[in-house]
Amino acid sequence: MPVPRRTPGLRSGATVTALTALVALAAPQAGATPAATPPTPARRAATTFHVDCAAGSDTAPGTSAATAWRTLKKASAARYRPGDRILFRRGTTCTGTFAPTASGTAGSPLAAGAYGSGAAPRIAGAGARAAILLDNVQHWELRDLDVTNTGPVTTTERRAGVLVRLHDFGTGRHYLVDGVTVHDVNGADFKDPDPSGGILFAVQGTARPSRLDGVTVRHSSVRHTDRTGIGTSSTWGRRPEHPNGPGTTFAPITALSVHHNTVRDVGGDGIVVQNAVGARVEHNRVDGFNIRSGGYNAGVWAWNSDAVRYQFNEVSGGHGTRDSMAYDLDGGNNGNVYQYNYSHDNEGGFLLVCNGEGMTSDRNTVRYNVSVNDRNTAAPYGVISVVCGPATRTLVHNNTLTTRFPGTAMVSSNGPGGVTFRDNVFAGAPAGSPIADTHNTYDHNLYARTPGIPAGDTGAVRADPLFVTPDDVRLRAGSPALGAGVRVPGGGGRDFYGNPVPDPPNIGADQGPGK
Repeated sequence: MPVPRRTPGLRSGATVTALTALVALAAPQAGATPAATPPTPARRAATTFHVDCAAGSDTAPGTSAATAWRTLKKASAARYRPGDRILFRRGTTCTGTFAPTASGTAGSPLAAGAYGSGAAPRIAGAGARAAILLDNVQHWELRDLDVTNTGPVTTTERRAGVLVRLHDFGTGRHYLVDGVTVHDVNGADFKDPDPSGGILFAVQGTARPSRLDGVTVRHSSVRHTDRTGIGTSSTWGRRPEHPNGPGTTFAPITALSVHHNTVRDVGGDGIVVQNAVGARVEHNRVDGFNIRSGGYNAGVWAWNSDAVRYQFNEVSGGHGTRDSMAYDLDGGNNGNVYQYNYSHDNEGGFLLVCNGEGMTSDRNTVRYNVSVNDRNTAAPYGVISVVCGPATRTLVHNNTLTTRFPGTAMVSSNGPGGVTFRDNVFAGAPAGSPIADTHNTYDHNLYARTPGIPAGDTGAVRADPLFVTPDDVRLRAGSPALGAGVRVPGGGGRDFYGNPVPDPPNIGADQGPGK
């Protein structure tokens, strides 16, 4: 209650009397019932909306299967509230773009999914920028959808299946893509900052530093897309490790998890992580990448990212020798680890170590992986290629590499150093596969069918690794993508026969983030 303002003509006693009277009036009288506290408004229950692009009506309320909406335009324009669900009828195709403008909240995300029986509902972009576009929104989940985006053949149009995009937004939180199939996206060969591809997360803008936090892509598939299978990108990548990066500061993607997905027949990169810290990429299958791109691509790799762990992935079918290797330690990678992965039949090889000019790539580790019949016969490349700018404190240890293809080096370097190869098995082709590298350090490796041994490897072992054939390692190892049997000469994971082998005492401590 406001206190009366004292005026010059009002005496102090009068003021006290007036205030006493006002307080008395405001106080409850003896025997009176206190006024009831206004009730707290009940929380609005979440609503489930239905979309039937075969038999619905945009004039219907959409709140049941019998009153479903008809078009993506209607579904995109609706004013959703946190916790709402938008379900598309199975067995139907919706043409255009699903581009909602509302956001969920923490604990109450918005979700799009499927209802009914039959095949997953299809969202067909028909050549649009994206079939599903989440633009400057957050707290969204996508499940059980079939997404495609095919338009006229183009060399200029950017297209995507699912595109999550932030533009001068700040921090966007919680994005889940679960059980979504993306296929047949024929966008032009553009990578970033405005990419084409299957499932993409792109942070753009120049006015307000922006980033993603809490991104999960799981149990999904990408097939026959251009350019990227699953990827992230950002225009906020400048930091001491990348002083010429885009933007004015570093705004990394955090809490990124890409697991149990399949990527097949993609024009460019399979799975690429850019501008992230602490990402996990595991149990994915990439088969067929760099199929139609004119650029440099790899199966699974990162750019300007720290503390990324890649494990139990299987990569094959890399096409071409302009990169096209399974895995890549590239520019601005620090404290990243590749472990328990399987690579085979890649024309570009198993591993690229390639730090960008003026960037820092430090403390990275490649361990307990298997490479079978990878090759790269274009100099200065090999099964492992150390090129570009030098990395520092890179450790490649306890890996098994074998190939049956002649004309490829097991390791090739055109000058950069900074890599130590320790306790690896190098088993070349029957005609011999050299170690074409005099710039890096070798220590206690096993060499079979590798003409010459690096001069500094005083603990080298020249012996037959006892593979029945070069393919025997594949048959015994199985597929790390399924969590089975990587050969680990120094311990950790499982042996060829699936028996568990304890990790060495210092695993994760020798080269881990921050060490």
